[in-house]
Amino acid sequence: MTKPILAVIGRPNVGKSTLFNKLIGQRLSIVEDTPGITRDRIYADAEWFGRVFSVVDTGGIEPAGKDVILQEMRMQVELAMDTADVILFITNLKEGVTANDMEIATMLQKSGKPTLLVVNKCDSPGEVPVGVYEFYSLGIGDPYPVSSLHGMGLGDVIEKAISLFPEETESEEDGDNIKVAIVGKPNAGKSSLVNHILGENRMIVSNIPGTTRDAIDSYVERDGQGFTLIDTAGMRRHSRVDDTVERYSVMRALAAVERCDVAVIVIDASAGISEQDAKIAGYVHEAGKASIILINKWDLIEKETKTMQVFQNSVYDTLSFMTYAPNLFISAKTGQRVDKLFPMIQSVFQQNSMRISTGVLNDILTDATEKVQPPSDKGKRLKIYYMTQASTNPPTFILFVNDKELAHFSYIRYLENRIRETFGLTGTPVRFIIRERGENRD
Repeated sequence: MTKPILAVIGRPNVGKSTLFNKLIGQRLSIVEDTPGITRDRIYADAEWFGRVFSVVDTGGIEPAGKDVILQEMRMQVELAMDTADVILFITNLKEGVTANDMEIATMLQKSGKPTLLVVNKCDSPGEVPVGVYEFYSLGIGDPYPVSSLHGMGLGDVIEKAISLFPEETESEEDGDNIKVAIVGKPNAGKSSLVNHILGENRMIVSNIPGTTRDAIDSYVERDGQGFTLIDTAGMRRHSRVDDTVERYSVMRALAAVERCDVAVIVIDASAGISEQDAKIAGYVHEAGKASIILINKWDLIEKETKTMQVFQNSVYDTLSFMTYAPNLFISAKTGQRVDKLFPMIQSVFQQNSMRISTGVLNDILTDATEKVQPPSDKGKRLKIYYMTQASTNPPTFILFVNDKELAHFSYIRYLENRIRETFGLTGTPVRFIIRERGENRD
């Protein structure tokens, strides 16, 4: 089931990031956090009375000069319109309606995307400030007065936004097809890869438009197995807009990853591995998806002894949380090694769906604890009574122990490695849930 996306947009200094932080922290619980983000988090999964959704902050705008401010805002709005189910348009009571607010409002009106007008910095409790009524002139509808600083009024906004989300339905699309998201930075070669696959494949049935993200899905079949390719390409760098376009490309990946069974993370070999690649890979990891790291444009790299090994090491150094993911060096332009991709997709899909019997798991557990004794603290030693698998996609295991505080990360990683040594589980994250015996399972 795809999580709805709530995008927060607006001009600089209206309080977007403060509101974003309040949304994911007050009365809303963060469901997932993302590794690999070293500077700024622009999205988080949140829950409101049982409804899980993603909140996306389009961030502050710091263009190089005034001449690109409008271009930058247009890019943000277009991106929000492309990826979001509902948009929160944030304005500032203390500054009133500005020309830039009017520009954004005009684009939103033309889009038809469900939009809620939020008037921030209404920090005084009591009557609605008279200045709020000025914002009716934007033509977006009734303004919602809020204080992102104090959290006042946010409940009404979120409840209304949830009412505008698509209905929760289990997807029946594609049947037994494996859904594959092609994700990565702009210009990494995602579209070239899809075009190469579709161009050489003679078993294309149809192109499938009309997904909720305005993407184009393509169906292909290989060796009797159907695949739905979700191409997230389309964002290209606007001239002189610094790095913001690449930063916001995470939003496109976010929507595609939610729908997929397998994520193919495309990295541009000529540009090297970057923080942006780590952001996208981090979301794939936290979403529990099977994954493949695809190093594209390998034909452009001058080769020396161990060139591939050196590049592979740099990838896994940056994506240290995803060393389980296999890699493949290709050229989408020439077709080099592209034929190896589909067998790899099927393999990691099966690994992500693997189920292991409780008896076998506990045999592994017994052997592992005999070879390396569980840790102890202040004379008390960790006891692991038994292990069972709770779910698949990704494989998730429950450990029943005497004291959760003694279940150190390093020892859990040791157990994970033993399971991987036995069963492989290549291309999939592995999750552990630690419970004390007799603990309430609700």
